[in-house]
Amino acid sequence: MSFSMSAQKVDLSYYLPKDVTYNQNIPTPKSIIGHEVGEWHVTHDKLVTYMKALAASSDRIALEDRGNTFEDRPLLLLTITSTKNHDNLDKIRENHIDATNNNTIDISKNPIVVYQGFSIHGNEPSGSNAALAVAYYLAAAEGPEVDDLLKNTVILFDPSFNPDGLQRFAYWANTNRSKNINPDPNDREYTEIWPRGRTNHYQFDMNRDWLPVQLPESKARIASFHKWLPNILTDHHEMGSNSSFFFQPGIPSRTNPLTPQMNQDLTKEMATYHAKALDKIGSLYYSEESFDDFYYGKGSTFPDINGSIGILFEQASSRGHAQETVNGVLTFPFTIRNQFTAALSTLEAARKMRTKILQYQQDFYKESRNSGANKAIVFGDEKDAATSYHLAEVLKRHQIKIHEVKADFIENGKMFKKGYSYVVPMNQKNQRLVKAMFDVRTQFTDSLFYDVSAWTFNHAFGVDYAENISLSKAGNEILDLKMKEGVVSFKSDYGYLMPWNEYYTPKALSEILQKDLRAKVSMKNFKNGGNSYEYGTIFIPVQNQKLNRLEMFQFLQKIAKESHVSINGVTTGLNDGIDLGSNNFSNISKQKVAMLVGKGIAGNDSGEIWHLLDQRFDMAITRLDMSYFSRVDISKYTAIVVPSSSNLGKNAEEKLKTWVQNGGTLIGYKKTAKWLAKSKFISLEFDKTKMDTINDVSFENKSLKSGAQYIGGAIFEANVDRSHPINFGYKNEKLALFRNSTLFIKADKKSYNNPIQYTSNPLLSGYISKENAKVIKNTVPFKAQKLGKGRVIVFTDNTNFRAFWYGTNKLLMNAIFFADKM
Repeated sequence: MSFSMSAQKVDLSYYLPKDVTYNQNIPTPKSIIGHEVGEWHVTHDKLVTYMKALAASSDRIALEDRGNTFEDRPLLLLTITSTKNHDNLDKIRENHIDATNNNTIDISKNPIVVYQGFSIHGNEPSGSNAALAVAYYLAAAEGPEVDDLLKNTVILFDPSFNPDGLQRFAYWANTNRSKNINPDPNDREYTEIWPRGRTNHYQFDMNRDWLPVQLPESKARIASFHKWLPNILTDHHEMGSNSSFFFQPGIPSRTNPLTPQMNQDLTKEMATYHAKALDKIGSLYYSEESFDDFYYGKGSTFPDINGSIGILFEQASSRGHAQETVNGVLTFPFTIRNQFTAALSTLEAARKMRTKILQYQQDFYKESRNSGANKAIVFGDEKDAATSYHLAEVLKRHQIKIHEVKADFIENGKMFKKGYSYVVPMNQKNQRLVKAMFDVRTQFTDSLFYDVSAWTFNHAFGVDYAENISLSKAGNEILDLKMKEGVVSFKSDYGYLMPWNEYYTPKALSEILQKDLRAKVSMKNFKNGGNSYEYGTIFIPVQNQKLNRLEMFQFLQKIAKESHVSINGVTTGLNDGIDLGSNNFSNISKQKVAMLVGKGIAGNDSGEIWHLLDQRFDMAITRLDMSYFSRVDISKYTAIVVPSSSNLGKNAEEKLKTWVQNGGTLIGYKKTAKWLAKSKFISLEFDKTKMDTINDVSFENKSLKSGAQYIGGAIFEANVDRSHPINFGYKNEKLALFRNSTLFIKADKKSYNNPIQYTSNPLLSGYISKENAKVIKNTVPFKAQKLGKGRVIVFTDNTNFRAFWYGTNKLLMNAIFFADKM
């Protein structure tokens, strides 16, 4: 079946309310971008062009460029309100924020602030395409109701949460569009190529980054959020093509217990406005049956812990221009119209519920200020200032007050050192957000989660942490957070030692090796010049190098500064313990790293690894696509990383096996571990969850029982052998690990082959079923074995999860640099 686009009657009037007049001086989308809304998928550059044209022609709109994406696309924000409000906007914002700090302020005459955001997943494009029509309406619509809306509302309008993903998907949909639209779901238009347009440049799902704030797009919108503290934030998404339209509330039992009940009550009242508007145009919809408000890193949930109301909209996706579904042919314009309708129903709810919602926000912060304990939390790592800094950086992005440590102190056996640790008072306005970030939870009312069940930040960053600390431990508040500067202690004629504890040591080591300088790694602890050095310390000798002594010193000064590491000059090779000339200092080879990508490889996981090496450590990583892998000479690569994949195929198996046997290091994650074992790269014994007899579970609830066996994302504790190269740089005997798989590897009979092993009661935070909890104890998340001259290394789970698991990033880097010592 095919039909022409004209049959869909694509016309701006299809979306707009009929009982409104429009200012003829405001340009329509078609007059600027050259096509009607929904006729083609709007590319981000055209979306930007139209928003700039609107801002230039309407005194209701102010345009802000808040920075760029990884692909240098602008991150625009439109502030839309009445002309009179624009003349007084700074004062309006000041009054709005003041009301969250002082419960005696009268909020009854204040405008309500609504943040409307679209298409954080780039291949869910109806949101950003609807933004064209919504922005036009807000700029051009005339009449008393529109005037009242603009008088009493400040709209923060974010037309594209994900510019890079939107551009990627629009290119796909448009280049595969036929003149006669073919709605057959088998058509190429509806099946994107890897990695698809959902994610940003580095393949991150940005709707998980509202709390960690690691990506440039997130940093821009979180800055806007905290600048204004909007009362409502909407997040326009898409879902499966055979669905209808969803608006919140989600499943009530899956709401985070830190979210006030009034938040959900107001969400439910707002839902009546969405229902009424969708009823008017005859669209099907539902709520409270799916999705949840548990993880605060999502756009529709993050506002809930910040005194705001987050609203998720999910529209059935045409995933192109029109697609056959169980509900008939779903056209792209229809999906846009539903999103447009929900955007306007949100503003109608805001207008009608303005005072009630403003009062809720004021009450939220009043209670927050009054319920915070007169104590503090402290976190840090006495040997890794950079990781501690990056966690402090997240708190600062969320307007959380942090202090330096007044003086070094010990708590729970851990040293909290000045310059390496931070104190967070709990008697502050945002203490609820602090609680949410460091929340530990192992008991739940529901066993199913839309996303992770744990994200405890001290575990994610791998820092030491203590609660209920006296405020007397706090020094000055940190207003200008700065990372510790790297230094070289002095110019040496003998050599230099670099402890491996600091986060950016892999970056420093990579640059040293790329300069063709010789470096060695210590396999034992020792002391030199009164300083203690641990396993993994890097030694750079001065003699017989391509740089002379002064050049070496100057080069290492540059490295230390750029990587924020301390490098110590030494005057002697005579140590307490192994001497610097010992064979227990092992040579480190220059690394050339590749990674398999493409069809059959986990996109998010591969993007996280790419981002880690490219952005954090400035290391080149060659991405080898499976579509041409068979034709590539891989002999020049020292390490190849394989993100999760269930089957690489026979040709890849033979090629990789020969390469490993000749000395390569193969690093496999998650499902790849199972494939490597099956393909006899590595010998692994897996344990399986044993399901008890299932009684008293109805047919209706069978999916709930099976779903409860899935580990959606929880945190577990492992014992570590710090003498093993995989653990170089870790100072503690235990390590927190994220996992979202049910891949359980039995421990080896030889303890030294289990350098990372889950404890007998490993759950630190999050949900795990009773069945899985029995199996995971004492299993291992890591294995390394020889194969010929090379090494095969496997991890059961992602050590680089969502860019904020700083605490386990070093495991991958150790596998890359030190595999031949394992």
